[in-house]
Amino acid sequence: MSLPLLPVQDEQDLTSVTALAVTAVDPGGVLRMKLVPRDRIAQAGASGLGAAPSWHVFCVDNGIAFTPEIGVLGDQRLRPDLQAARVLGNGLAWAPAEFYEQSGELSALCTRGRLREAVRELASLGVAATVGCEVEFVLTAADGSALDERPWNAYGGTAALDREEFLLALLDDFRVARLEVDQCHAEYGDSQYEISFAAADPVAAADATVLARIVISRAARRAGLAASFSPLPFAGGSGNGAHVHVSLIRDGEPLFSGGHGPHGLTTEGGAAIGGIVAGLPEVIGVLAGSVLSGGRLLPGHWSGAFPCWGLENREAAVRLCAVHAGNANLEVKCVDPSANPYLAAATVLGLIADGLRRSANLPAEVTTHPAEAGHPTLPTDQSTALDALQDSPLARRILGPELLSALLAVRRHEVAVFADQDPSAVADRLRFSWSG
Repeated sequence: MSLPLLPVQDEQDLTSVTALAVTAVDPGGVLRMKLVPRDRIAQAGASGLGAAPSWHVFCVDNGIAFTPEIGVLGDQRLRPDLQAARVLGNGLAWAPAEFYEQSGELSALCTRGRLREAVRELASLGVAATVGCEVEFVLTAADGSALDERPWNAYGGTAALDREEFLLALLDDFRVARLEVDQCHAEYGDSQYEISFAAADPVAAADATVLARIVISRAARRAGLAASFSPLPFAGGSGNGAHVHVSLIRDGEPLFSGGHGPHGLTTEGGAAIGGIVAGLPEVIGVLAGSVLSGGRLLPGHWSGAFPCWGLENREAAVRLCAVHAGNANLEVKCVDPSANPYLAAATVLGLIADGLRRSANLPAEVTTHPAEAGHPTLPTDQSTALDALQDSPLARRILGPELLSALLAVRRHEVAVFADQDPSAVADRLRFSWSG
């Protein structure tokens, strides 16, 4: 059977496919998956797969955070986007999916659909965005224990070459999956690595984040290892980030360079920064809202703990990255891997749109460590972050009331289950909750 909807490089790719992994990411950032046999792929693309509305309120501990709107009744269609499918090798292909109602309408709870709406909103303002994603992960033994390695050589050749076989195989897996890697290096934390991917349109960039976790997790398993994308794989250790880079263009001209403002910012580029900085305290429950996020979002961790901006300031939540190839970009550093990547991108774009719409002022740049300048930090207590999110009209406008309700229910469940537990026990329990 031919599969003309799969965008493959050659017909040989088609004959290698045994099953299609269809994925969606729930509001709590957990990847959910169904496997479709080869001869049912075309039908799945046309009519979708059944999925209970409770998929939107599944929790990291396998609890279900039912809401007044989401209970045991009803059904939705999980429809894979076969135009975005990739062949991964060893019989497996992958496609992201969107949620549709049985009536055929896109579900208001669909996070990928919400990101597409955020892109359209920016377009209505005459602005186009490209997004680049970074994926950080920690390698562990297959049983989840810390690897017994020589003293870690952060950013060093030893740390990279000690895992040369794994990293080269991983880069080859990315090539097969047609994920364009900019760079790969050993990170600061023990057994931690980072992969940076080429910038793309926002939906494709979020898709790439999901696919990258699958590809990395498969490569780790083949090597007898495991990969953790938890915000805090081990209590007291370095956390994983999921930084989002954004570039903005209007009429072919960049908004973060070529202007008359600080470091070449245009007036609109400054308004975009102003929108992000002003809104971060209200939406950190989307970008870093898990029970483990607060253990990463701390001063001194280069995690973007301070809602401010600065040129190449790695303690600021918003880092202006200097002009490269004629175009600067913003790095939003406070995002972590427990965030749904579609909602994270939609939220950042929504803050930008808010700043552009109201012509927000560019805040004063922070040119030193934000703590030295007396800047407050973003909330690290999960309940405090969720209260701010719940009370935010801006968050409700960006996410929509249905998604906001589901996200709050999932995260409030985490508070109820984990808030009084030992941080080490929580880190152990959730080490692979956000893995592929």
